[in-house]
Amino acid sequence: MTAAPLRANGLPPAAPGLRIGLYGGSFNPAHAGHLHVSRTALRRLRLDRVWWLVTPGNPLKDRGLLAPLEERVARARALAADPRIAVTGFEAGIGSRYTVDTLRWLVRRRPALRFVWIMGADSLGSLHRWRRFEEILSLMPVAVIDRPGHTLKAPSAPAAQAFAAARIPEAEAVTLAGRHPPAWAFLHGPRSDLSSTALRTGA
Repeated sequence: MTAAPLRANGLPPAAPGLRIGLYGGSFNPAHAGHLHVSRTALRRLRLDRVWWLVTPGNPLKDRGLLAPLEERVARARALAADPRIAVTGFEAGIGSRYTVDTLRWLVRRRPALRFVWIMGADSLGSLHRWRRFEEILSLMPVAVIDRPGHTLKAPSAPAAQAFAAARIPEAEAVTLAGRHPPAWAFLHGPRSDLSSTALRTGA
């Protein structure tokens, strides 16, 4: 089975009721660590699909180092090669620069889908710097995948502490897609130390 061709700025097709993980980032470039996070989420959360949302530009990062969107999308698709993973740059098409705007757009226009936002533990550590992070956690459930060096400090980060009461036991993470937000879980297990920055710089 192969995935249908998808324009860089197109939204992946999905039948009502599907459990879909949203994994956003620059993917500059995409690497095996992204696959590890996605497959962990597919397995542990029992998701039907994971969508890689390739951002036109992260407001917290230097855009001067960013490869063109079409190039990043093409490389990500070549790497993913998995019918359960769809890669899209649709945020550029809707003019979204911030995660909160993207999630609001999706929740409003795809109400029949059961979304879970996926992030690495390193992102949880800086989540309080994201625009309206409180609304992000209130828009859909969140799964945090462990990353080397962040196992202990990420759960103590400002955003995690602000929503400590919404954290559910790891053993119940499979229920995330069906929960009303705010709800989040921290998933431990095998970790990948790959990063796009290291790959670009040869570190």
